[in-house]
Amino acid sequence: MALKPEALDKVIHEPARLLIMTHLYVVTDADFVYLKRATGMTAGNLSTHLTKLEGAGFVKITKSFQGKKPKTTCKLTAKGRKAFEEYRKNILEVLKT
Repeated sequence: MALKPEALDKVIHEPARLLIMTHLYVVTDADFVYLKRATGMTAGNLSTHLTKLEGAGFVKITKSFQGKKPKTTCKLTAKGRKAFEEYRKNILEVLKT
């Protein structure tokens, strides 16, 4: 059975967002600095992609303070976790053919 291109979630399929989703999938949550270092993205680029993922309901972004320093924490939502698992299943199906 051939998988149709529309079966791959376009929000996740973009390489930078796929990288973010992959990192968030294996942790409970991650702070912005960790994600910036892990992905090699600039702060602006990471922020733009996180906003897109948040808009899709895949990521929850929480802003707080640690002492006097601002801290941004990101985590996959249940919807994001399910979407990533579905994406992973579909991409593996594509790679089989």
